[in-house]
Amino acid sequence: MTHHLSLQQARHLQLAAQGLLSAPRRKAVKADALAAIRRMALLQIDTISVVARSPYLVLYSRIGHYDPAWLEQLLAEGALFEYWAHEACFVPVEDYRLLRHRMLNAESMGWKFSQRWYEQHRADIEAIVERIREHGPARSADFERQGGKGNGWWDWKPEKRHLEALFTLGRLMVKERRAFQRVYDLAERVLPNWDDARDLPSPEAVRREQVRNSCRALGLAKPAWVADYYRLKRAPYSELLHGLADQGELIPVKVEGWSHDAFVHASLAAELELAREGKLNSGNTAILSPFDPLVWDRKRALELFDFDYKIECYTPAPKRKYGYFTLPILNRGKLIGRLDAKAHRAQGVFEVKSLHLEPGVRVSQRLAGDLQGALSKLAAWHGAPRLAVSQAPDGLAERLLA
Repeated sequence: MTHHLSLQQARHLQLAAQGLLSAPRRKAVKADALAAIRRMALLQIDTISVVARSPYLVLYSRIGHYDPAWLEQLLAEGALFEYWAHEACFVPVEDYRLLRHRMLNAESMGWKFSQRWYEQHRADIEAIVERIREHGPARSADFERQGGKGNGWWDWKPEKRHLEALFTLGRLMVKERRAFQRVYDLAERVLPNWDDARDLPSPEAVRREQVRNSCRALGLAKPAWVADYYRLKRAPYSELLHGLADQGELIPVKVEGWSHDAFVHASLAAELELAREGKLNSGNTAILSPFDPLVWDRKRALELFDFDYKIECYTPAPKRKYGYFTLPILNRGKLIGRLDAKAHRAQGVFEVKSLHLEPGVRVSQRLAGDLQGALSKLAAWHGAPRLAVSQAPDGLAERLLA
């Protein structure tokens, strides 16, 4: 039996899977942070910090006010590890097996690993391994740059590139972070109980499990969306998804206006029934990271939410339309706008530099109240509780500051 859904019902199902359908109902504890990451499967890492760095903001959007130190604690405790998944991500440690083949075949990792660099610098790279083996974990900062300062983000000193190569090869892992800086240690010391010969699944089993995880995290998926989550090879996934449906792991659905197949993960069977009855609704308002799983696939965000989104921090300032680091705004099951914000922590001010609503979104009293509540809570969590609004449409600025 194939169920029929409206587009908004489909959106609600994906929000339910991602933990964004409803606002948190109680004060968060550290276990909630780990549960949220497991629910998403992956938590993408990005270092831009005009507001909270992306992984912290993604968690805040799901669990509310929490201590950001929990993320580093979960990493240091071994509940998480870091590797290239969607991009650089925190991943539940039980899913190490799903990424180990990438480490063993690093030449397929594109710009993330250069075999030529490794061959040219093999002696120096091995010397770093021996230094860490003998003296313990190390940061990039523990190696002095020869020849003065670098010239920007990607002008890395050789030792940092060596550490990155060893990380991509899986020979080093991130043991912990200090002030968000990676601390590297030998993989066999971080995961002493792992054994490739005993624990490594076949590549086909891994691919199948990654597709399962993607479908579970997305809640509602179509074949064209599956590869992006773990950056799998682009391939036809329809047959695999239909096979999972035959096994009862996925539920086939038809979405209004779509000609292609779609599937709902079986873990959402109860939510699917509520959606079909018109009882699965969202009253949640959340400010999202540009690297939130809900929007990191820009094509999926456009197809499902009619939200045409691009982060502009890599765009020259004169060509930016919305701002340097625009954050999508989720409101009652729809992506209704974006804001460019900056947290001035020393001054205690959370600045909304500009807020843009999508075409057709009307500034109502309810919307203003939703945004005011969400922004006030977000500002307080940043330790910058005073809101300042420079630009917003239709008198919204005054309502946000009321």
